[in-house]
Amino acid sequence: MIVRQSLAKVNLFLRVLRKRDDGYHDILSLMQRISLCDEMSFDLKGSGIVVKCPGSSLPENKDNITYRAAEAVLSDVSPNSGVEITIYKRIPIAAGLGGGSSNAATTLVTLNEMTGTKYSTEELMRMGAELGADVPFFIFGKTALASGIGDCLKPVEGIPKLWFILVNPGFEISTRDIYGNLKLGLTKEPIKYRMPRFMTLSHIAKGLYNDLEKVSLRSYPVLSDIKKLLVANGALGSLMSGSGPTIFGIFRSEADAKRAECNLKKARIGSVFRAYSI
Repeated sequence: MIVRQSLAKVNLFLRVLRKRDDGYHDILSLMQRISLCDEMSFDLKGSGIVVKCPGSSLPENKDNITYRAAEAVLSDVSPNSGVEITIYKRIPIAAGLGGGSSNAATTLVTLNEMTGTKYSTEELMRMGAELGADVPFFIFGKTALASGIGDCLKPVEGIPKLWFILVNPGFEISTRDIYGNLKLGLTKEPIKYRMPRFMTLSHIAKGLYNDLEKVSLRSYPVLSDIKKLLVANGALGSLMSGSGPTIFGIFRSEADAKRAECNLKKARIGSVFRAYSI
């Protein structure tokens, strides 16, 4: 048996450039892995795929992206091969933190290692892109500037260590609905956009941006309240991650983050997590 951590992510910057003919959207995003994680165990046994999600509402069949990721690897292994995967969830579900995509990426990488299928990182990323737009990022395994649908990745160096407080209000937001309510101009022309600098804490705090946030904040005003609370408790800046609803704040130090964590837990505004960049 192998046990692996499956990390969450936040989007420090997210522009949605346009809707594509295939239904996806072209984006430009700075994606950062954080220490908040699920724990996953993998045990090769028997035949077939078993996915268990104790204490979670996640499906345990093909509706779970982890199941489909396991299928993608095991399709090239002996038909008598099987795996049992257990996911202990800590990353909130449908929260804009990439939990499902991370689980799928962890499954692809781990089973590739365990079964000896010897897919390259590039091949695993291509497989991951067929499962979900964020999966390649977690296989890539570095802070990255993501473009295309999120599958074109370039490493970003020099970003300082960041401390986060994340607040999840306890409800889910449909990614499809948020993108559907985003008003985009129609164009077939190449879109050029210059990224802000993200070399210091001040740069990062000033550069936090998410096109999807304004859509979610209109529908869920409580998210604006959470953003204000984070800043009132010392956050240098706050932003919604992905399509939400999780809001994160960036703090100058671990001590500042701990103080905010204590205060925000007393406020009972949702689930509160402290994390750092990886």
